[in-house]
Amino acid sequence: MTAEQNIDWDLPDPFTLEITVREEDTDRLGHANNVVYVRWLEDVSWAHIESLGMTWELHEATGKAMAITRTEIDYLASANAGDRLILGTWLTGFDGRFRSSRQFQLVRPADGKTLVRAVSTHACVNMKTQRPSRAPKEFAEILSAASVSGGKGLAPD
Repeated sequence: MTAEQNIDWDLPDPFTLEITVREEDTDRLGHANNVVYVRWLEDVSWAHIESLGMTWELHEATGKAMAITRTEIDYLASANAGDRLILGTWLTGFDGRFRSSRQFQLVRPADGKTLVRAVSTHACVNMKTQRPSRAPKEFAEILSAASVSGGKGLAPD
């Protein structure tokens, strides 16, 4: 059984991104900087949504995008340079019109420890005006089909 198979994911079947913490990802305390975690959340979000067919080309064609309106991050343990991590994500909600949500879990497979739990919410916006806009049919179909429910949320076990 691989280390990934031993991970206790908060929800089933996450979309995952493997990360190796680089020296330049660390801060003065010697662990991954909080700004780097936000970058990783964005990286896995784009990779996931594009894998579902919500590509940048579709964004441009519809003139719409899902903009982050809120992100909450619980830092449960630190990551250090050289650590190999697996970042999992799930779409956890879509209201059928404007808003969607996403959950994240960052795990270090070497010890199975969850280092970070996070949630983000998004609102559909018109790319030209940057104002809220109803999600196009193409987004709604993808977001509705991919959304899962529940999970452990931000509270530690």
